[in-house]
Amino acid sequence: LRSYRQDVSCLLDVCRQHMVFETVDDLEECVKAIESDDDVVVVRVKNRMDVDYNSASSAGYRDVAINLRVETEETRGLGLAGHVCELQLQLEEFARLRNND
Repeated sequence: LRSYRQDVSCLLDVCRQHMVFETVDDLEECVKAIESDDDVVVVRVKNRMDVDYNSASSAGYRDVAINLRVETEETRGLGLAGHVCELQLQLEEFARLRNND
């Protein structure tokens, strides 16, 4: 919270999950499916797979992190429609390296 001057509304990854893909094509299909889902509001995409991304800042690690909200009747009724979750999409090779730590 210190980084956000005690403003908890700036926190974007309190709820985080990751999905693992065998190929870049599979990962791209998932991104397209998320972006086209009417119940999902994409807040931010951090594309560490982009060739222009400086992977030195992440020790060579690469993924796509999507901050999103799910807005449905159910989430609105539960008061969760404003809750931002982070979904990390990564290739299987990076997932294996991450799990070997």
